[in-house]
Amino acid sequence: MNQLPGLVDLQVNGYAGIDFTSPALSLDQVLKAAINLRQQGTGLFCPTVVTAPWKVYTHILPLLAQAKKILDGLDHDVYAQISGIHLEGPFISTVDGARGVHNLSAIRPASLPDFDALFDLSNGALRLLTLAPEIPGGLELVCHAASLGILVGLGHTLASADVVHTAAAAGARFSTHLGNGLPATIQRHHNPLWSQLADPRLHTLIITDGHHLPADFVKVVIAVKGKGRVIVTSDAAPPAGLPAGEYSFCGKIVHLDTGGKLYDPQTGYLAGSSANLRQCQAWLSGLGYSVAELACLCRDNALELLANNNPS
Repeated sequence: MNQLPGLVDLQVNGYAGIDFTSPALSLDQVLKAAINLRQQGTGLFCPTVVTAPWKVYTHILPLLAQAKKILDGLDHDVYAQISGIHLEGPFISTVDGARGVHNLSAIRPASLPDFDALFDLSNGALRLLTLAPEIPGGLELVCHAASLGILVGLGHTLASADVVHTAAAAGARFSTHLGNGLPATIQRHHNPLWSQLADPRLHTLIITDGHHLPADFVKVVIAVKGKGRVIVTSDAAPPAGLPAGEYSFCGKIVHLDTGGKLYDPQTGYLAGSSANLRQCQAWLSGLGYSVAELACLCRDNALELLANNNPS
């Protein structure tokens, strides 16, 4: 399979031992991660900050904004560039399964003042926000963030169909890792999957690392949404690129097995991915998609979404 240059990854929690939500994150670590990601074929990425205590945000967000400015001036053939920060949480569901491995104690009610404070901490570098629209104040936050030009995604959510469609009308633009961030058992007809697939206003982000989603689910998503509305993301976690073993992520000990599955051994829930986007591309290629189709799914569709996030 031909390699695609400059893949675009909208959800990278960390890489090769570097955690973008670590309270000890340094500028040098972010630059090192950018080098490692570029070596693995990613040309542009969104460092993703997961649900965390407020004091962590006060350190992480300004630092990532500074890193973005520095990377803008460095060799793009050596360093992956930062498109903007992806904030996943803290405005998500507290329900077991829906919240995944996110820290329950750090989840917050939807709050416009809290969001504005986070946006200010990012010095305007915040570009994507994943939230659960059904939580109190969630729909108001969708509308507010979208008015600022933020790309709003629905994720770690148990929203009803009415809420999903209302959120899309209010400015939500995508579904975050559809098929994941859900309880293992859901109602067969009335669940967040069908409504997000059915709404033409939402792009769909999926993780094709071979662990998060079965092949048939991936094929159905692409068939339903169309190849121009699906975006592959790695959801790479800090242990990505490291050998099997136990690591810390989201304040928990997570296990990376020899097959590449990264999970919380206490709950069995996945804890992000151990893959980079090139590996996700390779897995998807194994399902029979062409180089041109992979270019859309792993690069072009993400670029189009990023290019169209101006306030309406």
